[in-house]
Amino acid sequence: MISSFTFSISLSFFFFIIRIFNTEAAPTYLYHNCSNTTLFTPNSTYRFNLDTLLSSLSSASTNSINGFANATAGQNPPDQAYGIFLCRGDLDTATCSDCVATGKQEILQRCPNQRVSVIWYDECMLRYSDQSIFSVMEREPSPILYNTGNVTDTTQFMDVLLKTMRDIIANASAGGSGKKFAAAAANFTSLEKLFALSQCTPDLTTWDCNTCLQYASGYLVQGKQGGRALTPSCNVRYEFYPFYNVSALPVSAPPPPSLVSAPPPPAPVTGPKGKSNKSTVIAIAITVPVGVVMVLLFLTCCLLGGKKMDEVVERNNGANELTTMESLQFDLATIQTATNDFSPENKLGEGGFGEVFQGRLLDGQQIAVKRLSQSSRQGDEEFKNEVLLVAKLQHRNLVRLLGFCLDGDEKLLIYEFVPNKSLDYFLFDPQKTNQLNWSLRYKIVSGIARGMLYLHEDSRLRIIHRDLKCSNILLDSEMNPKISDFGMARIFGVNQTQASTNKIVGTFGYMSPEYAMHGEFSVKSDVYSFGILLIEIICGKKNNFYHQLDGGGYLASYLGSNQSTSRTLPSSTNDMSITELYPR
Repeated sequence: MISSFTFSISLSFFFFIIRIFNTEAAPTYLYHNCSNTTLFTPNSTYRFNLDTLLSSLSSASTNSINGFANATAGQNPPDQAYGIFLCRGDLDTATCSDCVATGKQEILQRCPNQRVSVIWYDECMLRYSDQSIFSVMEREPSPILYNTGNVTDTTQFMDVLLKTMRDIIANASAGGSGKKFAAAAANFTSLEKLFALSQCTPDLTTWDCNTCLQYASGYLVQGKQGGRALTPSCNVRYEFYPFYNVSALPVSAPPPPSLVSAPPPPAPVTGPKGKSNKSTVIAIAITVPVGVVMVLLFLTCCLLGGKKMDEVVERNNGANELTTMESLQFDLATIQTATNDFSPENKLGEGGFGEVFQGRLLDGQQIAVKRLSQSSRQGDEEFKNEVLLVAKLQHRNLVRLLGFCLDGDEKLLIYEFVPNKSLDYFLFDPQKTNQLNWSLRYKIVSGIARGMLYLHEDSRLRIIHRDLKCSNILLDSEMNPKISDFGMARIFGVNQTQASTNKIVGTFGYMSPEYAMHGEFSVKSDVYSFGILLIEIICGKKNNFYHQLDGGGYLASYLGSNQSTSRTLPSSTNDMSITELYPR
C-alpha cells in the first residue's frame, strides 16, 4: 500500500506540474484602454456592482458554448454595470475560461477606478461600462499591432490579403454556428501561406458586424508580414503562420456528389478482330478536320466578338456598381429621424456643397450627414462618384462612408461622425490654434501623408483627390486626420501616370500650375496641394491670407521671399528651434 505521506507528496507534485503548465498557457496580454472621463470611488455602489459583474462573467465562461456572454449587475443607473467577454472562436471552453478569469483580475489592476474599460488578450476580450453595450457596435478605441517585417511583393500580397479578408468578413458576418467568426488560409507563394481571421461579438447584426470588420480591416498596416486591428466589437488578424487552431474550425460542407464525382470510364470498344485498325484510321480522318474547323471558328469569334465582350464587361461593372449603391442606400425617414429632421441644433457647418448635420441612428451610432444643396457644385455625376469611390476605400486616415440617400431633390451622404470637426477649425482660430503644438502638427501631417500614400500607391485603385485642403481634413477624438470629400476625385489605371480635363475643379491656391492652366493632373497635383497644406500647418496662416490682406498672391508666392514672418508660435516647440523652422 502507498503510505499517506507518499500519496501527499505525489499529489503535491501533481499540482505543481499543473501549475507550471497553467503558467505556460497563461493568456497573452495585448492592450487595454481606460476611459479617464468617468471614475468611481473604491467603496462606491458601482464598484460593488462591478465586482459582481466580473464574477458573473467569469462563471459564465466556464460553460459558454459560443465563447461569448454578457451580464449586468445593479438596478439603478448610473450605478449599473454592463459587461461582455468574447473568446477567440477556435478555442475550447477551458482556455476561454482561463482567459476571462485572468482578465477579471488584470482589468481592475490596469484600470483601477474607471467606469468604462476594455482589455484584449490573444485569446479573449473583456469589457465593461456604466452604459448598455449590448448589441451596440463600438469601433473605438482601435489599437493596431503589426509585425515589423515587410513582405517582398507588396502588390501580390495585397491582392491575396484583400481577397482573403473579403471572404472571411462575409463569412463571419453571416454568423454560422452561433458565432460570428471565420478564418481561412490562402497560398501566397509556393512555400508560404497567409492565415487570416475575423470575428465579431455575436450580439451584432449582420450589417453591424460587416461594418465593424470593414472598418477594422482598413486599419491594417500595409505590406507587413503580420498584423491585427482590435475594436470593442470586432477584430481582424493575419499572419504567415497558423496562429489559430486549424483543426478546431468548422469543416465546410462538401459539394454535392454530382460536382465532385469523376465521370464513368468509357465503355471498352469491342468489334470484330481485324477491323480495329481500319476503324481507328476512319476516326482520325474525321476528328482532325473537325477539330481544325472548330479552332478556326473559335478564333474568328474571338476577333469579331472582342467589342461585344467589352460591352458585356462594362455591363457587369455597371451591375456591380448598382449592387454597391443598393447595399449602401438609406431611406430618407431614417436620416430625418437621426438628425431630428435636419434641426439647426444638429448643424455642424456648411460650404459650397451644402450643409453637414450630426445625427444618431437607432442603434446608437453617431453619423455625419452631408446634405447637398440644389445649387451645389457637386452634381449627380460627382455624387455617384463619391459614393462608389469612397465605399471601396478602407484606411484609418480616410473618412469612412456609411451610405447615401437619394429621394426626390434630397441628395445625402452619410459618413462616420468625426467629433473634432476639420483642421481649419483649429488652425485658423486665434484661440484654438494654441492647442496644436508641434508634436500634434507633426502627427496630423504624418497621417495626411499616410492617407495620400494609400490613395496613390497602396489601395486597389489609384486615386487622385484633386481638392486637398484644410477644410477637407477632419480630426477624430484623438486628433487623427481623416481625408474627406472625394466628389472631385479621379480613378487612374494601374499604369496611368497623368490625365487631362477641360473641366477644372478644386480650390484656387491649392491647384498645381499645370492643372490650373492646362487641366493636366497626376499624383504630383495632390503632392503640390499637400505642400500648400503643409505650409499652412507650419505658419498658421490661410492660403489666401495675403490675397485678402492686400490683394497679393497666395501663400506659395511668398515662399523664398526676404520678407520676415511675424507670428505666434505654438507653446510646445520641444527640441525644434525657431530658426530651424523659420529660416530667414
